[in-house]
Amino acid sequence: MAGIYIHIPFCKQACVYCNFHFSTNMKLKGVLLDALLEEITLKSNYLNGALIQTIYFGGGTPSLLTDFEIRQILDRIAKHHPIDPGVEITFESNPDDLHPAYLKELYEIGINRLSIGIQSFIPEDMTYMHRAHTPSQSIEAVLYSQDAGFGNISVDLIYGVPHSTIQTWQKNLAKVFELKVQHLSCYALTIEPRTALAHKIKMNLAPAPDDEETISQLNHLMDLSPQYGFEQYEISNYSLHGFRSRHNSSYWHGDHYLGLGPSAHSYDGNSRHWNVANNATYIQNIREGRPYFEQETLNDSMRYNEYIMTSIRTKEGISFQKIQEQFKPHFVGLIPRWLEQGFISEKSAFYSLTRMGVFIADKISADLFI
Repeated sequence: MAGIYIHIPFCKQACVYCNFHFSTNMKLKGVLLDALLEEITLKSNYLNGALIQTIYFGGGTPSLLTDFEIRQILDRIAKHHPIDPGVEITFESNPDDLHPAYLKELYEIGINRLSIGIQSFIPEDMTYMHRAHTPSQSIEAVLYSQDAGFGNISVDLIYGVPHSTIQTWQKNLAKVFELKVQHLSCYALTIEPRTALAHKIKMNLAPAPDDEETISQLNHLMDLSPQYGFEQYEISNYSLHGFRSRHNSSYWHGDHYLGLGPSAHSYDGNSRHWNVANNATYIQNIREGRPYFEQETLNDSMRYNEYIMTSIRTKEGISFQKIQEQFKPHFVGLIPRWLEQGFISEKSAFYSLTRMGVFIADKISADLFI
């Protein structure tokens, strides 16, 4: 069991908060995709013939690809890897790219899960974040997707945007639930270093998020989502029954995956690879047969910390049995104080975050690290 991630490093315009690797210069798109196809061949043995159960197009903006380009990528993957007949193929997209004809092509290609980066239905939020689409385009994108036959649709929202209120956040959630999507990913607006937003805030050109308002909006989300049948199965992810993201869940469960494209990461259980985060260098090095990725071998402490960091974010939590079988039970001596303070609960030898613990998950996981 394994997954494949494909990073498409192009965007029409830069969102002020984004720190992912991307370029708004489309001139290299054709030659970069040629290099990506070559990388699929070069790394054909990385997963040792494991059955591919998930494929994920991320970015950047995968919806800038044509149907022909998507088919090329999927055909090359199928040439080198066994594909599960029930494979989940997720395709990240921006609402303004999802027109009926394009959606029909995606559906016919075999894309069976859409992730739509709406972020907000509030015009003021969109302006602040420098998003390219409008609220009406977001609504149309979901409706067009449903009309095209997609029955597994995820929507991304961002909460804690400055000037937003609990009332505007309620409007965002009401619209999502009204559209009857199957999955919701919600992220707090964070100020990442070396982003346009960080610079604007530093220069007093834009307001910073309000922590209390951000917490209030997350609390409202956790209160409201169960009323519509949504399970919070990971800190930032909510789904109807049977619609968890299988690809992202595989990361949290420690499954192996191959990452393709600039800045993509790969994991085979023993080591981690990460590709160069520069489009021109990625293209040139693959063309010339030179190294285009770095690698580190993971020791027990690194694998343990990785497990703690990812599993503690999930509904199921940390497995005491897995810790005993695979690692030294280092954290057992630290867990009681988090239990006593009500930030962690224990059930059937699993340790998971309580509602209070969700708000300090990073602090708890760091405390449990070796």
